[in-house]
Amino acid sequence: MPPPSDIVKVAIEWPGANAQLIEIDQKKPLASIIREVCDGWSLSGSEQFALRYADGPQLYITEQSRSEMKNGTILRLAISPMRAARQLLERIQSHGIDARLEALKELAKLSADPTFATEFINMEGLATLARLVESGTHFGEMLAFTLTAFLELMDHGIVSWDLISMSFIKQIAGYVNQPMVDVSILQRSLAILESMVLNSHSLYQRVAQEITVAQLIAHLQVSNQEIQTYAIALINALFLKTPEDRRQEMASTLAQKHLRGIILNHIIRGNRPVKAEMAHQLYVLQVLTFNLLEERMMTKMDPNDQTQRDIIFELRRIAFDGDSDPGGTEKRKAIYTKDYKMLGFTNPMNPAMDFTQTPPGMLALDNMLYLAKLHQDTYIRIVLENSSREDKHECPFGRCAIELTRMLCDILQVGELPNEGCNDYHPMFFTHERAWEEFFCVCIQLLNKTWKEMRATAEDFNKVMTVVREQITRALAMKPPSLEQLRVKLRSLSYSEILRLRQSERMSQDDFQSPPIIELRERIQPEILELIKQQRLNRLCEGSCFRKLGNRRRQEKFWFCRLSLNHKVLHYGDLDESPQGEVPFELLTDKIPVSDMKAVLTGKDCPHMKEKSALKQNKEVLELAFSILYDPDEALNFVAPNKYEYCIWTDGLSALLGKELGSDLTRSDLDTLMSMEMKLRLLDLENITIPEAPPPVPKEPSTYNFTYNYG
Repeated sequence: MPPPSDIVKVAIEWPGANAQLIEIDQKKPLASIIREVCDGWSLSGSEQFALRYADGPQLYITEQSRSEMKNGTILRLAISPMRAARQLLERIQSHGIDARLEALKELAKLSADPTFATEFINMEGLATLARLVESGTHFGEMLAFTLTAFLELMDHGIVSWDLISMSFIKQIAGYVNQPMVDVSILQRSLAILESMVLNSHSLYQRVAQEITVAQLIAHLQVSNQEIQTYAIALINALFLKTPEDRRQEMASTLAQKHLRGIILNHIIRGNRPVKAEMAHQLYVLQVLTFNLLEERMMTKMDPNDQTQRDIIFELRRIAFDGDSDPGGTEKRKAIYTKDYKMLGFTNPMNPAMDFTQTPPGMLALDNMLYLAKLHQDTYIRIVLENSSREDKHECPFGRCAIELTRMLCDILQVGELPNEGCNDYHPMFFTHERAWEEFFCVCIQLLNKTWKEMRATAEDFNKVMTVVREQITRALAMKPPSLEQLRVKLRSLSYSEILRLRQSERMSQDDFQSPPIIELRERIQPEILELIKQQRLNRLCEGSCFRKLGNRRRQEKFWFCRLSLNHKVLHYGDLDESPQGEVPFELLTDKIPVSDMKAVLTGKDCPHMKEKSALKQNKEVLELAFSILYDPDEALNFVAPNKYEYCIWTDGLSALLGKELGSDLTRSDLDTLMSMEMKLRLLDLENITIPEAPPPVPKEPSTYNFTYNYG
């Protein structure tokens, strides 16, 4: 008979003594349990002791966290958080350098524990650490441990960052502004400044005054990618918190300091592969840079503003080679109207009206003017080429440019805040100072080319834009390293190639409607679903690595989860770094019996998606989030690294719970494998043989060995 759910069997260690194997009654006060443990080793003063986990972060166990203890957990009897905080505070203020160093080293480790942190802060421990930093008398390891402890303590959110003194900020900024400083001190200083900027508007202003942008950029030119990551994270934080009316100014300052070129040469094209956290910071910078376009995107054109109307006139002048101004007003108006119609405006009588919708607003006109001035030959060729076609096949440049700008804003999510879990940066946008405009120029040429390939008319406008969107998104998914490589990718994605890809993808979804085929599908579908189910469970047994979200310092923290080979236990645990390959069960210290699992939640129903985040939880995060609910009323929360892993895990967990597999990946795999199996069986029915062919592929579903390439 299984033990009651409120009884947990654990081992408790104490230095120099044999471990105690006890059963903890979760209904019993924790103080009583500690007293019994102390009595077992004849230790007096049980109120001076506490229980901590022996493995992993070694956190203290409290009445609030005791429910997380599992059968088989190894605990350690330790001095209480209050006693530990008092002892460490005394040792930190001692005169012996060695004793102070050891105390700070231990403090840096213990400060990650919220229970200890609360006690230490209540004893004015933070103020003590701040004074040590402000004194400027600590260097090397001693200073590094001090800064680590300070950052860990502040990260709990127990006290406000607004309480930080100006002298402390100056001291930390000084470490960052120094050309030569210890790597560990620099790393922690950058992290502290980033947290200040993100968590306090007043501190943002002080940090912005103290920090030297040139020195921040200099830190991007070192070989240490962690320093580069923290430096660019601080740049992003400053960028994010800069008032909107000053962001263009900051962007200009960064451009003058050659930020883009330094990132391209020292990070993207550097000697080391870009790690996940650096990829996230590059993505954030990409988003913040494109968000500078939002003001123009949301600005309507004023038809009565002569300066804005002059831009449209300039487009006409460049296209038609500065034709001499005709004599009369009416004649001039008629010629202008004709020219604006040839330019493809929807309102040739008053083309300013074409730019009154937002988005894309004035941003579309900016793009058109950039093309006309910087790529004049291309612009003239597109306009004149279409003005000489038959009316029904001409590609309306103005209308296309406006709709294309709207589409590109949507694809690149201009105006959206960065997504905390996204690493989707595009290297090519770091290869040109005017990457957005150049991207538009490449895409408008694609649109013109596709229009011709489709032999489109005005009625086909939306159809053409749908194809162009597919061409662009497919090319972006290939992550071309440069704009020139983007051109190459887009050339290969011609209209005929898009049709071929669509047809190929549709073939796997063809549903023959004749009764024998329907009957055959119904007969073999359970076999295929069982095959898919087994594949999902096998993948869960291999396990996956997940990134921990929500840490304000953006340190790379990971955890790994995998299913036991007998499908009865889910093992998981924290990792210091992203693993290369499979993680042994022995390293995963936590586990959940499958029998305790109640349900799998997805998207906004997940507990961790209801919590607030420093950055916007946008649609992409919601689409990758899932949670396991298990007894007693606990949740294990996930954010998958990509859509493929999300589908694998939600399918696998559903299979464990005896639920139907319902992900997009399952539907795709089911259609693909059903199509393959049906073709093989129909081939058998027709007795078709191929001379000198290899042996036929086995038909039993269990023999399939298929892999995925899921977007």
